[in-house]
Amino acid sequence: MSRFNLDNKYKAIVIGGSAGSFQGITQILSALPSDFSLPIILCLHRLKHVRNGFVEALSIKSIKPVVEPFDKEGIKKGKVYLAPANYHLCIELGNTFALSTEEMYNNSRPSIDITLDTAAYNYKDKLIGILLSGANKDGALGMKRIKDRKGVTIIQDPEECMIDTMPNAARNITEIDYTLKIKEIIEFLLELDKLYIK
Repeated sequence: MSRFNLDNKYKAIVIGGSAGSFQGITQILSALPSDFSLPIILCLHRLKHVRNGFVEALSIKSIKPVVEPFDKEGIKKGKVYLAPANYHLCIELGNTFALSTEEMYNNSRPSIDITLDTAAYNYKDKLIGILLSGANKDGALGMKRIKDRKGVTIIQDPEECMIDTMPNAARNITEIDYTLKIKEIIEFLLELDKLYIK
């Protein structure tokens, strides 16, 4: 019997991370099958002036292609999207992306809070938010927004994190549904994927 309370209503997964999250992200991407159903939106803190190499580094480990979306691009099932360097990545009504160069939020652009908040507004209870290792509080308010709108919230177990500030900040302001190690996050996603007709 599964330890997770799952159904097939979900429309998207958003994963946020900062310092210490790269290894966890690559482990997750390398474990997902090529026909994984739901879109995965990655918002990771990255060097704003280094535009090349990050997608390629993720793609080496990922079975699924990783792409940086364009402004107004539609969000499609089964794709892995990465917030471009030095842009906020927002999810708009109509299931499309919007890129913004508005000021940094939490000293970050892209801001995990902004991506999570806009995703929560659009997907409501059909969103799964995952927050990994990181050195600041970006993402905490976004996870609260997901919880407030009845979505599923997951943080990486702080004991496993290289830097536990980010998941702990989320846990301090909202009741998180699952606190999981990376291998357990992978189990969650694989179990979830079994519910969807390919």
